[in-house]
Amino acid sequence: MTDSQTTSPESAASPERGHGSGIALLVICSCQLMVVLDITIVNIALPHIQTSLGFSTENLSWVINAYTLTFGGLLLLGGRLGDILGRRRVFIFGVLLFVLASLLGGLSQESWQLLAARSLQGVGGAIASPTALALITTTFREGPERNRAFGVFAAVSAGGSAIGLLAGGLLVEWLDWRWVFFVNVPIGLLIVLATPRYIRESERHPGNFDILGALTSTVGMVLLVYGFIRASKDGWSDNLTIASFVAAVVLLFVFLTVERRSKQPITPLWMFRDRNRAGVYGMMLSLSAAIFGMFFFLTLFVQNVLEFSPLRAGLAFLPVSVIIAIAAGFTSQLLPKWGPKPFMVVGAVLAAVGLGWLTMTDVDSSYLGSILGPILVFGTGMGLQFVSLTLMAVSGVEPKETGAASGILNATQQVGGSLGLSVLVTVFGTASRNEATDQVPRFLSQASPAQRLEFRRTGQLPSPWGDQVLTSGISTAFVAAAIFAVVGALIALLVIQVRPSDLERLQGGGGVPLVPAEVGEAASDTSPGAPNPRDTPPPHG
Repeated sequence: MTDSQTTSPESAASPERGHGSGIALLVICSCQLMVVLDITIVNIALPHIQTSLGFSTENLSWVINAYTLTFGGLLLLGGRLGDILGRRRVFIFGVLLFVLASLLGGLSQESWQLLAARSLQGVGGAIASPTALALITTTFREGPERNRAFGVFAAVSAGGSAIGLLAGGLLVEWLDWRWVFFVNVPIGLLIVLATPRYIRESERHPGNFDILGALTSTVGMVLLVYGFIRASKDGWSDNLTIASFVAAVVLLFVFLTVERRSKQPITPLWMFRDRNRAGVYGMMLSLSAAIFGMFFFLTLFVQNVLEFSPLRAGLAFLPVSVIIAIAAGFTSQLLPKWGPKPFMVVGAVLAAVGLGWLTMTDVDSSYLGSILGPILVFGTGMGLQFVSLTLMAVSGVEPKETGAASGILNATQQVGGSLGLSVLVTVFGTASRNEATDQVPRFLSQASPAQRLEFRRTGQLPSPWGDQVLTSGISTAFVAAAIFAVVGALIALLVIQVRPSDLERLQGGGGVPLVPAEVGEAASDTSPGAPNPRDTPPPHG
């Protein structure tokens, strides 16, 4: 554990820096887009990666999970690093690490090399992403200015998933799957060059690094996800499956114990005492599980069953990006008047409806007739929620804790996505095996000698029998995804409570003190772009 020295606001930023809030927001959101986009840009390339590096179908999900697990598991530590060492310098380091890992991923020749690079990408993203969100809270004043900034940030965070699918399609179609990693290198270097010019360094807060908490939470979640994926292949009674779950429970229990006893935990458990913030974290867990599953399984469906090219598959998801951005912008404008709860409830219900609609997908489904409608409904629901969830998660947090608060929000998104995807893969695997039990005899009764020989060699059923197996598994997985969305709707309806002080804060009003008097008196640097303690209200609830 390491102590750091406090840097005064005056020495943290020079007069020449910090101007141009629009460009600062562009730099911050470009980083967030790169990090979020990387979660799904690889989805389009999965069939090509599988062929090139020899992944099995079940293990292919680790190309996604190796990134999201390290990303989600270390986000809490990444947020704390920014609080203690200074957010700008930590932001730059995280982006540089992400760039290096992207380069190594594109150069991978073996499956283990790619998984190692994806894990390192997750570490870089975990350092950069929570710092980016914290920089918004300390750069833009509370009220309409910060609402607009959060609206842009949330639209980028939500829409980045669909943009990644489109970008992945273009790169795989025109170049090679390796370029879904190489593309991050020039973008990341531009962000690194622009950051010192347009973003001020934040005040450094003395503190310790909770390394044990970070390790136990990350390894515990990895083992939990591995247990679910293992169960999808080898069953729930498999010894290694059981051992993985037991070890995960033990490590996560140790994590909670460490956090309770730590003076400066990476997960300040007091943040969960606030009813609204705890509800937001629960919603993000369930809704991220739904959105990860939607993109993963629909990507497989449109490429393997509908036989879309990578580019056409990417274009198929472009409407999701557009509708999420529109809904997020609409929400940011009306939040001060109506409050976040209506958007959370309606958004979660729409997401559940869209996923429920997708459960009717079968081998005869078409994109226009069976896919476009559901994903537009789903995208509208997600766009309505992300701005509200982001604002509620960081509302009422002291400046020195904004990195940790934003880290928890991002962690629940990534961990929820990874854990949810592993659950959905387990559901998919079980349903696929049951369908294969029916399809294999039909295949053997109709197949040619050459087809039978190929089946014995690969174990893969050809079309149309294989399509039936894949589609049955996907439609069943969407049932579980819809349940996740329903859980989010119930949390929004029964847990979230919007108080008058919350609406005043969204409107930039001064109905309640935003910080304790001693904090306001201790800070004197209120120049444009500098962190302002008055911009962030204290914990409430």
